[in-house]
Amino acid sequence: MNTLAINVDIRIAAVHVNEERLTLDLMDGRSVSVPLSWYPRLFNATEAQRANWQVAGGGYGIHWPDLDEDLSAEGVLCGVPAPAPTSTATSRSEG
Repeated sequence: MNTLAINVDIRIAAVHVNEERLTLDLMDGRSVSVPLSWYPRLFNATEAQRANWQVAGGGYGIHWPDLDEDLSAEGVLCGVPAPAPTSTATSRSEG
């Protein structure tokens, strides 16, 4: 009996960002693309800020230092958009 062993390696080999999509090339040869609008910090960033990325977390994450944005390969593969921003503003009374 023959079995097919699939080598899955979701570490990030390359990142491509344009005005519409974020694409990750993975070490196992797959590529995955998601809408850039899922990640508001990247969507609203300049081309130069988007291009300044670093592989992080042993190859399983991406960090954009200019934006303080971090994404994981697993999150992108699972189709997890950035969480909606929460309001942290507090009101104070002036008397």
